[in-house]
Amino acid sequence: MAKDYYGILGVKRDSTADEIKRAYRRLAREFHPDVNPDPAAQEKFKEINAAYEVLSDPRKREMVDLGGDPLAPSGGGAGPAGGAFVGFQDIMDAFFGTQSARGPRPRVRPGADAILRLDLDLHETAFGVEAPIQVDTAVVCTTCQGAGTAPGTHPQTCEICQGRGEVQSVQRTFLGQVVSARPCSACQGFGTVIPHPCATCGGDGRVRTRRSLTVKIPSGVEDGMRIRLAQQGEVGPGGGPPGDLYVEIHERPHDVYSRKDDDLHCRVTVPMTAAALGTRLTIKTLDGEETVDVKAGTQPTSTLRIRGKGVPHLRGAGRGDLYVHLDVRTPTRLEPEQERILREFARSRGEEVAELSKQGGFFSRMRDAFNGHA
Repeated sequence: MAKDYYGILGVKRDSTADEIKRAYRRLAREFHPDVNPDPAAQEKFKEINAAYEVLSDPRKREMVDLGGDPLAPSGGGAGPAGGAFVGFQDIMDAFFGTQSARGPRPRVRPGADAILRLDLDLHETAFGVEAPIQVDTAVVCTTCQGAGTAPGTHPQTCEICQGRGEVQSVQRTFLGQVVSARPCSACQGFGTVIPHPCATCGGDGRVRTRRSLTVKIPSGVEDGMRIRLAQQGEVGPGGGPPGDLYVEIHERPHDVYSRKDDDLHCRVTVPMTAAALGTRLTIKTLDGEETVDVKAGTQPTSTLRIRGKGVPHLRGAGRGDLYVHLDVRTPTRLEPEQERILREFARSRGEEVAELSKQGGFFSRMRDAFNGHA
């Protein structure tokens, strides 16, 4: 059975194009993956997009009203009698590659979405920020207010197609005479021409400009997330309704912390003696300084956990944790007195430490070996 695309968008079958568009925007805001990460919501979002794709296209909507499904795998959908719904023009398209415009296409069309990259520091993504941005998009032409015509002029009906937006041609085939329709090349299928286009926009009804906006970044956003600004994208041809603007977050690398989800990680080097005897460290967190204790006998690659000092959760209360990874540093050079004390300490623990002298070292033995073969 054909899908109830009207029911998916929650509109009546006699709804206007504007009513369908408003219903789509309302549902898209509710079920967009950036707003609602629930897998069921993502499937609903796909259904909403498919329904809008069908009902915003006059040709596909006509097929739905006749009981068909333009998105069915068969390509024609189920017809009123349960069979495949295939129009005569579709058969002609398959044979001759023709395509009917099915009437003039509107000059006013919705605009496209736009995307902008925004680089932020860790502190800004963690606690949120109101960031100023510069956007280069198409906006409504202020000279003609989107009409595309010079002041005091109006579009005129195309003399070639008489406003139909398409021209017909007759072909003789083995089936007999076949009448096919193609978009009018004189008016590009609009049904009207603009003899005196606007000098500012050249008849497009829109111009490109740079705008300044402020985007509010919520606390806890992650690298790669997108913030949606409704109707701040490209204005459509003919001054059509604008699309949306998506601000994609890129988090700059931090010189101390690395981030994994809402947890932060850092590395701190402590001397061997401090790890053995224990010490107290002062860690600089995102909120300020925090004191932590290193227990006596701490081993290399140990980790300290500071709860609630990570990044705030994007959805819900609370924060992640801060993990301090300890690197125990062994001295590379010892003074004679330091070496003596360390050897006494090793002997007191019953540990055997080899005596390495300059005369009996590895390189001395290598030198003697070469001299013996000389």
